[in-house]
Amino acid sequence: MNIHEYQAKTLLRGFGMPIPEGRVVRSPDEAVSAARTMAGPLVVVKAQIHAGGRGAGHFAHDPGGKGGVRLARTPDEVEQAAVAMLDHTLVTRQTGPAGRVVRRLYIEAGCDIGRELYLSLLVDRTTGRIVIVASQDGGMAIEDVAEATPERILKESIDPSVGLADYQGRNLAARLDLHGRSIRAFTTVLRAAYDAFVALDASVVEINPLVVTPAGGLLALDAKMSFDDNALFRHPELEELRDENEEDPREREAARHGLAYVGLDGTIGCMVNGAGLAMATMDIIKMEGEEPANFLDVGGGATQERVAAAFRIVLSDRKVRGILVNIFGGIMRCDIIAEAIIAASRETGLHVPLVVRLAGTNVELGQDILSKSGLRIIPADDLADAARKIVAAVREEGAA
Repeated sequence: MNIHEYQAKTLLRGFGMPIPEGRVVRSPDEAVSAARTMAGPLVVVKAQIHAGGRGAGHFAHDPGGKGGVRLARTPDEVEQAAVAMLDHTLVTRQTGPAGRVVRRLYIEAGCDIGRELYLSLLVDRTTGRIVIVASQDGGMAIEDVAEATPERILKESIDPSVGLADYQGRNLAARLDLHGRSIRAFTTVLRAAYDAFVALDASVVEINPLVVTPAGGLLALDAKMSFDDNALFRHPELEELRDENEEDPREREAARHGLAYVGLDGTIGCMVNGAGLAMATMDIIKMEGEEPANFLDVGGGATQERVAAAFRIVLSDRKVRGILVNIFGGIMRCDIIAEAIIAASRETGLHVPLVVRLAGTNVELGQDILSKSGLRIIPADDLADAARKIVAAVREEGAA
């Protein structure tokens, strides 16, 4: 689950992270009022969407104009920025061409910037440990830094039996070329980020940029946090931070039925049980020259209701021109899956080619049920056969 910048900053402040003064607003009048409370001659007006690259982005109604992060020195400039952003679609590198509608802004006090650093914590799946990633090249997309100058990406792995050690913060500070007061300030920032990561079951904590002020202090000028969905039952306070306007409605519907769904840009819908099998199915569709429209894992105990929900979600994507079902009957028998597929096909009024590959318990019975259904269901012997058949069926439909 993702949250907005202002929400991440509120959480991190509670763990001791140094954060500039700021207020979230939802109208130009509120923006002006918030700016009047800020000390100093400069405020920053920031669009709040679940995507990075806001400052470098553009608004759909003004493609040649400014992005979603703007400086303002007067109340009039704050109002103009708010009017230009609120209720308009911001397009960034991460949103894709569709962009996201800006429904709230964050008004933040400006600060003097000496240097910009990058800092994040995430889980290294290879080692099973939290890893700190830092760089002297803050304020930039870390992917670009890693590609162009990988030697400028610093990493420090945290032993889970010990936790974050003080020497690790000092070591990273030295490698970031920090001195004196800035070293102590960095260890405070790193400790706050780590404590928040562990206490809140986060999957990512990112500060970009982490700025060094001319006086040697540090401030988190931007903040991003994502959380492990599987741990949200422990954090009802985080559930309250969810912004459904920023989420794909198909993903929300899938979660309601216990399905794991991620929408993609292809034309072949996938319905699979098991994440590994789903990834293999997506890969083989690409190998056949087409693109998957989604990742969809119905789980090991797929019921008729869940399968019907899966079909509805896949078919709600107008780009889908065919569906590949790839089910291994282990916990759930293939005959039960076959009956669920037939019922779901009839309920949803299936109008695109459907290829079904079944394997496992009662597979012969399941295939027999599908063959006698009277529906346009194309059986497949194995995954490779299924991929070839769905790709051929989709291309044939397109040619027709």
